[in-house]
Amino acid sequence: MTELLFPLGGRRAWAVWAAAVLTYLVTVLHRGSMSVAGLQAAERFDISASALASFTVVQLTVYAAMQVPVGVLLDRYGSKRLLIAASVLLFTAQSAFSLVESYPAALAARAVLGVGDALVFISVLRVVMSWFPALRQPVMSQATGMLGGIGAIVSTVPMAAAFHHFGWTGTFAGASVLSLITGVAVLFMIKDTPYDEPLHRAKQSLDQIRQNLRRAWNEPGTRLGLWTHFTTSFSGSTFGLLWGYPFLVRGEGVAPTTAAAMLIVPVLAGLFYGPLVGRYAARFPFYRSWIVLAVIAGSVLMWTVVLLWPGQAPMPVLLLLIVVQAAGGPGSMLGLDYARTFNPSTRFGAANGMVNTGGFIATLICIGMVGVLLDASSGGAPQTITDFKWALTFQYVLWTIGTVKILKYRRKARATLARYNPEIYEALRANQIVPLKG
Repeated sequence: MTELLFPLGGRRAWAVWAAAVLTYLVTVLHRGSMSVAGLQAAERFDISASALASFTVVQLTVYAAMQVPVGVLLDRYGSKRLLIAASVLLFTAQSAFSLVESYPAALAARAVLGVGDALVFISVLRVVMSWFPALRQPVMSQATGMLGGIGAIVSTVPMAAAFHHFGWTGTFAGASVLSLITGVAVLFMIKDTPYDEPLHRAKQSLDQIRQNLRRAWNEPGTRLGLWTHFTTSFSGSTFGLLWGYPFLVRGEGVAPTTAAAMLIVPVLAGLFYGPLVGRYAARFPFYRSWIVLAVIAGSVLMWTVVLLWPGQAPMPVLLLLIVVQAAGGPGSMLGLDYARTFNPSTRFGAANGMVNTGGFIATLICIGMVGVLLDASSGGAPQTITDFKWALTFQYVLWTIGTVKILKYRRKARATLARYNPEIYEALRANQIVPLKG
């Protein structure tokens, strides 16, 4: 009989989680490393706005495409192996990006970075699920996202300062070394399970894998999670990963150092939102969708104010926009919470991989389309505030599609659970989370 060697949520659990979160923090730094490097990249590779956007689009496309395969690998091999592989890939990608001088080679480096990035987040969530009790998992998941946000802070003002002092090569090469450090931490600190047996998964045939994926996809709760992740996170990600800095500097006339500092605000706001969302999700799991819809409504409202503002918006309005849309990060975590609620642990990796594609697909579409619309509006001339406002209206297309889908699959997920698992449905209505079996 399998014996629990370490208590769930005990000291060893915190140590394992800390090593996993450190890896995620560094990964977020790598992911956002273009946030203040966009203007330098445009000069280094002599490229247009749409070509600049392709760096992030390629990276996120690879990330999104890898999520389902990574979910299958996670269910088979566990978090430790995937996090070690991620550290190696991230080191290799950032090292190459620091040295290349041609646009195609730079794109290839960002693609490899996307592969490494794809391995990390759901592997860290597996650590949370394996090492902490079910009632603490929503809060721990939010804490994971919050602390990962420190990587986003480092990718703004500190990265901008590093570019100034060390240049392109020194900055990206230095960042790459951090992944070697996290790889060592994972090797010595992380254990896949607190039980006395190592993680063993029976090798599945291709037909079995397809069946598992089909079951995860056919679960309405998985699709509810995907569209939740899709709709809540893309606006803040588009702003933070690429277009926020050029929008503030070239469009709104904000000083470069001030704009870089403003990109820290969403992370700080997330430290406030995260615990609130996590506690609400743990206490009222049946009503999580109300937070999701409120997050979307807040972003829509603030972007409407900024885009309709005559000329350049005042600083307090811009800051309020950034603070309000920062709720999208914690809100998107509820999509992953849906995957955990509506799928058994045997499908956790596959379901989470599917859900996690949502926000990144939306983000890469938005980033790419903003670049295309900027080029079309400016006609090759320096972009103005009008060009940016026109391009950023594309967000409303994704908000509309996503909200309609959320309402549709919320209804279907509840109906399916009530029909096939009435006891679990009643427990959920009573704000109790009971894991599915099978």
